[in-house]
Amino acid sequence: MTPLLKAWSLYVRWTARFPAVRSIVPFIPVVALWAIVAASGLFPPVFLPGPADVVRSFGSLVYKGILPDYLQDSVVRLAVGAAAGMALGIPLGVLVGLNARARNMLWPILLFFQAIGDIAWLPILLIWFGFSLTTMTFVIVYTVLFPVVLNTALGVRSVPVELHRAARSLGASRARVVWEVVLPGALPNIMTGLRNGLGFGWRALIATEIIVGTSGIGFLMFDARRAGSVVEILLGMIVLGLLWYVVDGWILAPIERATGQRWGLVTQ
Repeated sequence: MTPLLKAWSLYVRWTARFPAVRSIVPFIPVVALWAIVAASGLFPPVFLPGPADVVRSFGSLVYKGILPDYLQDSVVRLAVGAAAGMALGIPLGVLVGLNARARNMLWPILLFFQAIGDIAWLPILLIWFGFSLTTMTFVIVYTVLFPVVLNTALGVRSVPVELHRAARSLGASRARVVWEVVLPGALPNIMTGLRNGLGFGWRALIATEIIVGTSGIGFLMFDARRAGSVVEILLGMIVLGLLWYVVDGWILAPIERATGQRWGLVTQ
């Protein structure tokens, strides 16, 4: 067996036993190219540190407790903002999807405010609330809200009217129809909206932390810029990408697929 076939056989066995390995493999050539360019001397180390430098910076910041604390702050802010966005967005989306009058009145307003970027709110929020947690939370809620509302409304409207009538003919109240027919039928769209909203909210959080925050991964990167530490900026970028890759690929995407399969919208 040639070395190439042996490597392929080893890869197949490892990915079968540990599926997460399959997610790591595509990054290997990227890291290798980065290491080669950094070691070539084409750029000074101060401008382009190598992977080993980033790993050492990671160990140092973890040992000092800075990175775990900042990462916890960012994740908690996102969780609070996403929960508030869901609590507002799902009921509003159901209302817009079920009620024609509410849809006619609210849809233009939703489209208008959706067009106003979250970062565009920062100047007035800084005047209203200053450099506070309220400012960051507002931006996250605002960013998460619209994908959840619009996808929920789309999901509600995609539930066939015949299912409503069938449930009502069997004696179900309107509230029970919404709870047992409409929401389950709209759940795949709701999950899609939540997945998109969290992605947008994560980026908005980092941008807000750069401008407003006194902690968090965004603040870590901005503080590193002021110190001229490219290695910490790269570390922050890698942490952001890896964390979202794990959350989206290993948590949100499987839940989204499971809801679609549960309600017959996806076939295997």
